[in-house]
Amino acid sequence: MRHKHTLLLLLIITALGACRKDFDTIPSNGNLTFSKDTVFFNRVFDDISSSTHRFTVKNNSDNDITIPNIMLERGENSFYRLNIDGINGKLFQDIDILAKDSIYVFAEVTVDFNQVTDVDFMYRDKILFDVGTNTQKVELESLVLDVNLIRPSRTALDEGFVYEQIVLGQDSEGNDISLRGTNLLDNTTWQNNKPYLIYGYVGVPQGKTLTIDAGVKLYFHQNSGIIVQQGASIIVNGEQSTTEELENQVVFQGDRLEENYEEVAGQWGTIWFREGSENSVFNHVTVKNATIGLLVDSNAETTNETLQLNNTQVYNTTSFGLLARNAQVTAKNVVIANNGRASFSAMLGGTYNFLHTTLANYWRGSNRQNPTLMLSDSFETQTTLFVAKLQANFTNCIIYGNQNIEFSLENKDLGTAFNYQFKNCLIKFNDVNNQFIDNVLYNFDNASLYSNNRYNQNPDFLNADTSLGRMNLIIGDDSFANNQANVSVIPDLPNHILEKDILGVDRTIPFDIGAYQHITFP
Repeated sequence: MRHKHTLLLLLIITALGACRKDFDTIPSNGNLTFSKDTVFFNRVFDDISSSTHRFTVKNNSDNDITIPNIMLERGENSFYRLNIDGINGKLFQDIDILAKDSIYVFAEVTVDFNQVTDVDFMYRDKILFDVGTNTQKVELESLVLDVNLIRPSRTALDEGFVYEQIVLGQDSEGNDISLRGTNLLDNTTWQNNKPYLIYGYVGVPQGKTLTIDAGVKLYFHQNSGIIVQQGASIIVNGEQSTTEELENQVVFQGDRLEENYEEVAGQWGTIWFREGSENSVFNHVTVKNATIGLLVDSNAETTNETLQLNNTQVYNTTSFGLLARNAQVTAKNVVIANNGRASFSAMLGGTYNFLHTTLANYWRGSNRQNPTLMLSDSFETQTTLFVAKLQANFTNCIIYGNQNIEFSLENKDLGTAFNYQFKNCLIKFNDVNNQFIDNVLYNFDNASLYSNNRYNQNPDFLNADTSLGRMNLIIGDDSFANNQANVSVIPDLPNHILEKDILGVDRTIPFDIGAYQHITFP
């Protein structure tokens, strides 16, 4: 029986082979068409491999053809690399394309910035198809960025490498808990001479300060970020910008620079202010496309402020925009938006003072379960409930989003101080099921907790939906935030931050709730 099965299998294979027809081709004659005539690699980092781009090459004729040569004009010296029909190389011969069919060409580049000679910092090459009078081409262009590359040091071992680590603490058995990263050794200043490309985490050591000058752009690889240790701080000295390029701001973002990644969340880790870090200040900063924008931990060992945010925006995060745990945070002219969980979540109490802040969550990347703003006096593990006092004040703020209930209050320990006040705010809290009607935490008639607020009225944002392009939460003529702010916070001594909005527009009485003064939309 087994021999019969073997014979049957051989007959099937023979029959299939007999049915196959090898096709004859003719040489290509210069009539190829391409899905792109130029492949542009936007902002390629010095000596770092680019992402892969692709295009198609189509044979429009009724004949099967052979392309005798496909090659890079710069030849083997080119920084570009190709893959055609699953084969890597820089020179290819006798590539067949069936009639009315096409093939894919994949291209990558790794450029040595020191060998870029064009004054516009472009590195160019061509892919040549065919030879002689039939030659066709696709242009390759890369804008190359010289960078300050920061990555963990590594030591070679027989079985691989051991990488530099940032120690976060010890476990119950005394073993180090750590992350791969680079430890700064002293007070450090990052200057605006060229961008910074960061692999892994950068650790600001205990008692030291990282200062970042105006205009610095920081690009983080996947699973990368900054860790500020106990007693350490970051001082970010961004300045007002006049264009959408944010030329004077300090920008923290991922290192995927293709246009379709410009507004994609979750590309890198977080900026983590650990327990006991203090006196960090962000001026004119953009933090975007992270997992958690800012993670600010307990400040239990110091009476100093943990973090001050001025004229700062944090948006497009897969988790929290700002997650604080018993921290001390002040925010003025701040926007936190488009976050997979909450825009601002305060756990385990803390002290928070938010003025002219816009918290707006229109996240559409998943089924968001949390409101835009969450305030809690507790943090609970599987075995323990931790509680701490809360003091939170929101003045002239917008708290809004695409859910009915956009802020929540949780007071688990009635014996611990739980103090909060919302004054002259525009708030989304549409309790359609009356589930909070008897909850004293949401007694909007209690003037000591809620004063001169407006509820469930149109903020009239220019664009809150990222599917329609870049989010822009400036408000228009029809906003119910217009002319509703509490003027007592102006002037904001000693630094007068609030005399202008986040865009540098003068606030004149009567002025508007939120981070922006309203405009007339075009």
